[in-house]
Amino acid sequence: MMAKWPEEISLDSFQEAWNFEGDAFWNSVFEMHKDKMQIKNPKIAIGNLKKIFTATFDLSHEKGFQGMSLRDLSRETGISMGGLYAYIGSKNDLASVIAGVLSKTIDQVIGGLASNDLPAIDRLRAIVYGEIYSIEILNPWYNFCYMELKELPKAEQQNSLDLELRFDNMLIETFRQGVQSGDFVCENPELLASQATAQLQQWHLKKWKFKLREVGPQEYAAYIFNSLLLCLAATDTENKNKAGAITDTKSKMAFL
Repeated sequence: MMAKWPEEISLDSFQEAWNFEGDAFWNSVFEMHKDKMQIKNPKIAIGNLKKIFTATFDLSHEKGFQGMSLRDLSRETGISMGGLYAYIGSKNDLASVIAGVLSKTIDQVIGGLASNDLPAIDRLRAIVYGEIYSIEILNPWYNFCYMELKELPKAEQQNSLDLELRFDNMLIETFRQGVQSGDFVCENPELLASQATAQLQQWHLKKWKFKLREVGPQEYAAYIFNSLLLCLAATDTENKNKAGAITDTKSKMAFL
């Protein structure tokens, strides 16, 4: 029987624990947004929400969020302007939900690790792999928040910045946990956290480079994790092969 996430860090165990695809995911988007919608029946709403957000990602990639209009969105989705207003009141509503979904995901997946009572090394591994897996699956949502940041309403800009700082703090807490337990040595956890966050962002924003070098997401996650252990003067003796053991399954995530 396969161990459960986060003790087991394979993609299968992650997806068993966290479902960010299909009707279950879109139902969570509906629940987050339903107070601002006229359509209250999820069976009716979910299909159109998927159309609306998928089209938003396509249009913002093509012409920028600032350059797209609700009329563009109506044409792309095949939903009338009146129909669109039953789901969204404005473009700002779209941006708010997109940023909210991404923020909720990271807070649940990464922030939730604090309640698992993991040793610092295991918690750090789960943070690195969990971030890679989450954003791989929700890549359009991440790209929107990152690439369109300057064009978003001020409140959503601040939410995106706060999310990055919260992620940094989750790393900092883990480094300090390891120092306290005697597993890590770290003189500047704030700077190391900022470095790790930037390295993870590099994966999400420079896919072409890693594709050219035939590096898969699990291989990259293992590299970041092992690099952090070196910086922290730590050795993962109990699970020394765990981080790298699944790197030969690169093709498994080629679809993401």
